Amino acid sequence: MPAAFDKLIVRDATPADLPAIVAIHNASIPGRQASAYLDPVTVEGRRAWFDAHTPDRRPLWVVCDRASEEVIAWGCLTDYSPRPAYAITAEVSLYITPGRQGEGIGGWLMQQLLDAAPRLGVERVVSLVFAHNRPSLRLHEKLAFDRWGLLPGVCDMDGRRCDVIVLGKRVGGP
Repeated sequence: MPAAFDKLIVRDATPADLPAIVAIHNASIPGRQASAYLDPVTVEGRRAWFDAHTPDRRPLWVVCDRASEEVIAWGCLTDYSPRPAYAITAEVSLYITPGRQGEGIGGWLMQQLLDAAPRLGVERVVSLVFAHNRPSLRLHEKLAFDRWGLLPGVCDMDGRRCDVIVLGKRVGGP
């Protein structure tokens, strides 16, 4: 682990972390680059999503500053689909608080999620990224994700139709 990350802790999210998780996510909404939500979400509105994550199957992790214990990022693996045959595939998501973006935390956290995926029964990881989100596309390229598809104009961001790129990576299995 690079020395810069010695001051960080990755751990399973707890219910007490949900307000920070929601705040980090909501900070991304106005930029229309990383979230398909158009309005802020609420803690109560994200509780079922939070509860669907379990450490032994679909983890939701937070990154905390070791000194302050402040949650500065979060990442998770989520079921790609509720249909049983897709259980070997998970979608990866991560968000970094605006003041800490560009420090490499996203790549560091994503790699940890990718490393954990096989022991959680995940063989393929997918990520849906807006075509205009260059930083996220660069991160996925750096982590050797392949482009698996394009969903043209599937998102309406305030009257602007946006493409979504489907990225994927084999992390285990045949």
